[in-house]
Parts: sequence; structure tokens; C-alpha cells
Amino acid sequence: MCGIVGLLVKTPALREQLGALLVPMMIGMTDRGPDSAGLAVYTEPLQSGYKYSLYSGGVESFNWGGLADAFYRHLHARAVCDGHGNHAVLRADLAPEVVRQWLKEHFPSLHVLSCGQAIDLYKDIGTPAEVAQRYGFANLKGSHAVGHTRMATESAVTPDRAHPFTAGQDFCLVHNGSLSNPNGLRRKLEPKGIHFDTDNDTEAACRFIEWRMREGDDLETALQAGFDELDGFYTFLIGTEDKLALVRDPFACKPAIVAETDDYVAIASEFRSLAHLPGVKHARIYEPAPQEMYVWKI
Repeated sequence: MCGIVGLLVKTPALREQLGALLVPMMIGMTDRGPDSAGLAVYTEPLQSGYKYSLYSGGVESFNWGGLADAFYRHLHARAVCDGHGNHAVLRADLAPEVVRQWLKEHFPSLHVLSCGQAIDLYKDIGTPAEVAQRYGFANLKGSHAVGHTRMATESAVTPDRAHPFTAGQDFCLVHNGSLSNPNGLRRKLEPKGIHFDTDNDTEAACRFIEWRMREGDDLETALQAGFDELDGFYTFLIGTEDKLALVRDPFACKPAIVAETDDYVAIASEFRSLAHLPGVKHARIYEPAPQEMYVWKI
């Protein structure tokens, strides 16, 4: 059992409040996921280059400034590295494959949590309130966000197994449920050169859908393929640079509720995480149907 939350802001003025609105949503899902928590926030896309969300593990005093200096020495390109404890966002103009390979060779202890022009990602062990406080979620700004609170059932409680999972660029996925065929998906994708970082079943779903998009599918077509290939019980919430998408399995065993107003679209596993939102009394509130796609664009 896990908790899912998502928020897409339609009114630009509310983008300054995105984090403040999301924190109570995540805390409301504590009973569903006290082990770890994570949040992917989509900001105004960079005009050039890419940004990388990095995690240094248990090293709270990691020298992020030293990383930027080493980047310049070795690659002769400038990078900006905004560090916050064991997390940082690195911005650079080089191609992602160059940056990832350099990080792997020179800073193998670092985890690349996400890559793209719009996404920032934070995830760690702890209750939703603890993780939100640790990384200042209430101060985050953006157009939309995807959050998760985890109660581990099939893999260890570690930061890299917390959600959201990412693949490619500006793509993330959170999951409430369990898949019965993640190993089959791995056997299908690994010969195509797709690398897995964990044994978590959610990563298999994330990489499968992103792989379909990389092969040419749009998001909706990739999700439709997921209905045929992903076996198990699931509610998935997916984020891209300009969209949120929600799907449930054919049996819809895992709960979800949506509230839509002229100002926002909010998604949660239970209504209690939506009750504080402005204007929610006048929202259109509904339960998503099984095996249907719900896609919202900013």
C-alpha cells in the first residue's frame, strides 16, 4: 500500500504555491506510506542545456562546489551545482550521455535521480513530513508535480527504491500496487540496451513506457501498450514536461480520486489529501474508471 498525489496548476499565479499546496497532500498519505517519500516538480524548461537531480547517499556534507570545479577542469565546460545537503541540481550544456558517463567515472557514489530541462526530483527515506522538511518542499514552485509515499512490500527501503522513478528525460512515474511480471519486462528490455538500477517492480513499468515513447509512441499510445504488457494491480501517475497522466488496471483495485477546478487538477489516493485545496468544495470530484487514460496538459 502506497500513497500517490499529483497537482497540475492551470492558473499561472498559483505556480508560486505549488509546493505549499502539495506538502499537506503528501502528509495526508502518511498512513499509506511511512517508509520513504519523493516528489518530482516540473519548472519552466531551460532554454538550453539540461539539469540533473543528484543524490549523494548518506554524505550530508558532500562538496557540491568541488563537483562543479572538477566538471570544468575535466570537460572544459561550465556547470552550476545548487546543493542542499545530500541533494543537488546540476545544470550544464553538454549532452546527457556525456554528463552521465563523467559522473559515473569520477563520482561513482552519486545517484542521478532525474535528467531533463524541466524536472527536479527529490526522494529519500523517512515519513512524508520528514522528507518534505528536509528538502524544503513547501518552497518549491512549478507548473505540476508528482508525489509518492511508500510502504515497501517487494523491495528494500532505500532512497533509490523510493518513488518517483525516472527514465529518459523529463519523464517520471509513481505507482500504488504491484506487478506480477517485472522480471519478464526486464528480460524484454535489457537486450535492447536498457539498464535497470534496482529490483523494484515500478522501475520496470517506468522504463517500459518511456521505451515505447523513445521508439516513437506518444504518451497515450505508450500507455495503451501498457494495458497489454503490464500485468498486476496498479494505479500509475505519470509526469512529462507538459502533462500529467493517470491510469488504473482493469480491476481498479488501487484507489484514486480526482478533483478538477478552473485553477487546477489534483489527484490523490484518498480524498483527505485533497480536502485542504482552495475551492475544492466546488470542484468536479470523481473516481477514475478502470483501464482508461486520463491526461491533462499544462
